[in-house]
Amino acid sequence: MLRRVLFACCLLALMACTPQSAAPAFKGSDISGVAFGGNFTLINQQGKTVSLADFRGKAVALFFGYTHCPDVCPTTLLEYAQAMKALGPQADQVQVLFVSLDPARDTPAVLAAYVPHFDRRFIGLTGSQAQVDRVASQFKVVAQKVVTEGGGYTLDHSAGSYLFDGAGNLRVYQAYGTPSAALVHDIRELLR
Repeated sequence: MLRRVLFACCLLALMACTPQSAAPAFKGSDISGVAFGGNFTLINQQGKTVSLADFRGKAVALFFGYTHCPDVCPTTLLEYAQAMKALGPQADQVQVLFVSLDPARDTPAVLAAYVPHFDRRFIGLTGSQAQVDRVASQFKVVAQKVVTEGGGYTLDHSAGSYLFDGAGNLRVYQAYGTPSAALVHDIRELLR
């Protein structure tokens, strides 16, 4: 009996000394294992069909917006551009995807003029309204057209972004206004 107790104590002591793989401590909301999201296919700013799965092996940042957005979209894209600079050589292991919620105005040509303005590696995505709506729904993104004076419109839309690990797993939700330093931290956690 004493042998069993000593054996159990030794076993527990060894387990305590064994390094455990710590789960990442994200600055954003850890949403690992959620039952939404998934692969999708849209058109990039060069008019080519791409899917989320095409970027496996890289950390992916996914943001939904539109090019006529007066504040949320350019602010978020600027934060990701600053994060890419701060990542240095690690930025080559990251892909930022901007999905337009306004495909009527955001053609591939418009996206090609807008998205790389923030960082030449960023990719803008579009498709038919039905395709974009389907992808937005997959990620629980909502958008509503708001008519403005003079016949124009804006879009009220969800303003957060998502981070995926290199295996294509949805891992982190970043709220609007997340500073670039927090984005860098979470991206580095995903690249470990």
